[in-house]
Amino acid sequence: MKFLLTLLVSAAIVATMAAEKPNILFIFADDQCYETIAALGHTDIDTPNLDRLANQGTAFTHTYNMGGWHGAICVASRTMINTGRFLWRARDLDSNLAKEVSNERMWSQLMRNAGYETFFTGKWHVKADTGAIFDHVSHVRPGMPGPVYYPEAYNRPIEGRPDPWSPTDPSFEGFWAGGKHWSEVVADNAENFMEIASASEKPFFMYLAFNAPHDPRQAPQEYLDRYPLERIDVPENFAAEYPFTKAANAAEIRDEVLAPYPRTEYAVKVHRREYYAIITHMDDQIGRILDALDKSGKAENTYIFFTADHGLAVGHHGFIGKQNMYEHSLRPPLLVKGPNIPRGRKIDTPVYLQDVMATSLELASIPQPEYVEFKSLLPVIEGSRTKQYDYIYGAYEPDSQRAIIARGYKMIYYPRIETYRLYDLQADPMEMNDLAEDPKYEGTLMTLKSEFAWLQGQMADPLK
Repeated sequence: MKFLLTLLVSAAIVATMAAEKPNILFIFADDQCYETIAALGHTDIDTPNLDRLANQGTAFTHTYNMGGWHGAICVASRTMINTGRFLWRARDLDSNLAKEVSNERMWSQLMRNAGYETFFTGKWHVKADTGAIFDHVSHVRPGMPGPVYYPEAYNRPIEGRPDPWSPTDPSFEGFWAGGKHWSEVVADNAENFMEIASASEKPFFMYLAFNAPHDPRQAPQEYLDRYPLERIDVPENFAAEYPFTKAANAAEIRDEVLAPYPRTEYAVKVHRREYYAIITHMDDQIGRILDALDKSGKAENTYIFFTADHGLAVGHHGFIGKQNMYEHSLRPPLLVKGPNIPRGRKIDTPVYLQDVMATSLELASIPQPEYVEFKSLLPVIEGSRTKQYDYIYGAYEPDSQRAIIARGYKMIYYPRIETYRLYDLQADPMEMNDLAEDPKYEGTLMTLKSEFAWLQGQMADPLK
């Protein structure tokens, strides 16, 4: 019966692709952890429109980003998804993307050359000119909306003292710069292009990139009001400070100094409140985009992908940011909806978020170029492939952190101090019980070390 269902799903997808090239709507968030969608069991946050996508499509519950070569992890994530290269080969291209553009190798160029009308709005943070690789471009935003230099945004809040920062005060600019919240502008631009697309005979490729929920986590007051502190729980693996913060080269990272050391439950609750509020506000804008798609008459032949460039800690393990190898920082959500995509399904197979790029190529009947290293998700959705990758790889900076995930175990490695951590992700999904010094797991750790040494070569890892 399962085999028959697989054949039927596969045949339906192929038939849809053959009849007419489908539209591709890619919605990209920034800093959104996998545990922020209510429909996937995280009911401490309100996400009715992402719930709508999850309920009408398929959710990949174990989606990973490989990491980054410096503190702005989103640069690496976005360079990977737009070039198709794994982490270190993407880094090698980072300073010379003009050559990729001239050779028409970027994701949007592959789609455009296949007959797609292409559109971009929002956060870019890739060293390539959007005007050269998209047909339509509106409001290209920088890596973060500031305010990088507002001291009020850092080392706060401290319980018992007035909070110098207000996420609703437009005088701090950030998401309010220009007079309208940037998430609302993304939705405005999407609605405008949807009107153009509805009158066009060409299929469309829309790349909608929110800066939210990246800090400064600003949202209208009504959204903050939905999250009184008594509604907010600290994570189960909350810690006042991570024991290897300095070895991980994370102590002075900008993300980590947003909240005071040592971490307090109060500070974490305030930051999580603001995090949830800006996500719910973004969710409402995603609802506008989905409504505009329905109104356009193009929805029935459109595949929608929603993901983020990585996760975020916001209090897990003593971290606030994403410059670490734990699940909360490596894993964003990933939702897929479209013709014949199973509804309400959850797939636990580990994948990379950048697999979206390869998936869109297959949907568009574009032969996957040899240089694209990521894999289409369609065989996993269809059931013809149960494993996407033998190993999940993680890295931060050329020499500060590494990780490998295989067979349900994760090994984290800190090269500068020759320290390992080992977690059983199935028995301990919150990564609270380090097994690296447990004699019972000596063989498991040795095997992962050996596999990691091999994987380094496959990944062109610069670690010596």
